[in-house]
Amino acid sequence: MGKRLRQQRAGRGTPTYISPKHIHPGPAKYPPLTDETLKGKVMDLIHDPGRYTPLAKIMLENGEEFLIPAAEGMYVGKIIEIGPAAKPEPGNILPLGSIPEGSMVYNIELRPGDGGKLARQAGSYALILGKSGGRTRIRLPSGKEKEVPSTSRATIGIPAGAGRVEKPLLKAGNAFYKWKVKARKWPRVRGVAMNAVNHKFGGGSHQRKSHPSTVSRNAPPGRKVGHIAARRTGRRKR
Repeated sequence: MGKRLRQQRAGRGTPTYISPKHIHPGPAKYPPLTDETLKGKVMDLIHDPGRYTPLAKIMLENGEEFLIPAAEGMYVGKIIEIGPAAKPEPGNILPLGSIPEGSMVYNIELRPGDGGKLARQAGSYALILGKSGGRTRIRLPSGKEKEVPSTSRATIGIPAGAGRVEKPLLKAGNAFYKWKVKARKWPRVRGVAMNAVNHKFGGGSHQRKSHPSTVSRNAPPGRKVGHIAARRTGRRKR
């Protein structure tokens, strides 16, 4: 019997595949939703391993502290505002309904109070396109347009750390540590490069799958590789 497939080993949750939570300073999300507008001060800018955007540690005037992805131009000592009456300026946190159309925003809440889910990567941002009936339409970094409640909060500006991908990795060791802190196994060996005993696509005189790569949703775990329960494969026919 060969070794378990990669997805079988990952599903067991061993230290090789789980996220190293102990290296992260904390969750990056907004404080609980309130109707008051508060001022806060950026106390520190923190590097979070596995995240390309630095985190800003903010202390509000009521003594509450929280972490959010830092905006470009944010610095230690900067005063920000959070709340529905905050000024629409870079770094401030407002409901989408209070932000002018055409503004660049990030760390957008899908539902009011969830802390921020969309457009959090370094250099990415969403554009506010319009507002109607208690909902705001935004264009995500992928180009997709989406409607979210106008009471969902967002930060004005662009997440810091843009241009990260311009630096080459240069060697495999750097790629290993890059993925290590992001809970991803690397390097990733192709199934066709394995032996037949180790993978469904392994073995043979040539590296090829040798049989259809589509597989049923109800297939047993050792067979479920390739295109699982695929509606279609290949290039779409016009």
